[in-house]
Amino acid sequence: MEKLMRQQWWKVLSVVILLYALTAGLLVPLKPNVVRVYPAAAELGQTQSIELVGYNTRFLDDQGDSKAWLSLSAGEASYAIAADAITVADDRRATATFTLPAHLPTSSTSAQALSLIVSGPANGTFVAPAAVTVRQTTAPADPAPYVSAWKAGSLQADDLTANTAFTFPYRGLLSETIRNTYFHVSLWFAMMFLFIAAVVYAIKHLRAKNRMEAGGLPDVAALSDLTRMERTDHWSVVFTGVGMLFGILGLLTGAVWAKYTWGSWWNWDIKQFTTLIALLIYAGYFVLRAAFPDPEQRGRLGAVYNIFAFACLIPLIYILPRMSSTSLHPGADGNPAMGGEDLDNTMRMVFYPTIIGWTLFGGWMAGVAYRSRIVGERLLRRSGF
Repeated sequence: MEKLMRQQWWKVLSVVILLYALTAGLLVPLKPNVVRVYPAAAELGQTQSIELVGYNTRFLDDQGDSKAWLSLSAGEASYAIAADAITVADDRRATATFTLPAHLPTSSTSAQALSLIVSGPANGTFVAPAAVTVRQTTAPADPAPYVSAWKAGSLQADDLTANTAFTFPYRGLLSETIRNTYFHVSLWFAMMFLFIAAVVYAIKHLRAKNRMEAGGLPDVAALSDLTRMERTDHWSVVFTGVGMLFGILGLLTGAVWAKYTWGSWWNWDIKQFTTLIALLIYAGYFVLRAAFPDPEQRGRLGAVYNIFAFACLIPLIYILPRMSSTSLHPGADGNPAMGGEDLDNTMRMVFYPTIIGWTLFGGWMAGVAYRSRIVGERLLRRSGF
């Protein structure tokens, strides 16, 4: 590890990756989408004008070429009504006019949510799910004519266009805060890698101690230098410290995200609560070490506690939150998270390199902290303390 720390290429790589993440993560625009639909309800058998307010849209560029549909999913069947006309006010505002059949293509008398689909050469295709609600008071005696009416405007293969620009997905609840994925989530991943390194060195420390007590070769070094066992202890401490720092930053960025999406800094969501507990357990590692003045005893007990803290970390962060059905976080109720609903390919092009960047940068920080501890220890020994 010390030989690797003296190399510079991976440190430069970490800075380059993080600069790329900051630049792309903050400057790449979001995909066009609809932020407001008015009215949110319509009457069957009527001609209804629906006003759209877009986000990052270019309705003027698509004027004359835009298409829109109100889509209904009923079981395995899908139906759609095409807009009669689309009137554009400006790049962000347009009005779509629909003529709705007198009945739905089903016998249901409950409220049905229709999704709004908009497509154009400049904007591409975007969907506002459950944008308009309709309800039929009585079921049709013969649904066949209405099934035909709803299928008449069905989407064809060449109706939808793709936006080929490099953009991030628009999520209604997240909006621009989706960019925090590159900082909040990637910091947690980097924290995990740092804690893994810390527990590996804790195990190495205990193994070296056990070999020495079993009558193996003594772990000796010059009076002003450190033994191999002492070095593994220092590595475990610095990796744990930097991992704690990344964990705290992850908790703080999560609180900022929660304020903008959930309405308050702290919501006692199960994942917020369990990650706080995990970090408090790791904080106990440093409290424990401070309680023992003897370096050998401190190193051994610290290594055991580090293994215990890591064993607690996995269920607290990755298992218990997924067992909850009330968590606001993605990944609750068995959902694996980080799937298509959370990331698309453009986000992955930034997200995964960012994890590597933060991990390498954390390793660099741990290396600096390790060298400072070694220098301090050597100075103390040379001065006779």
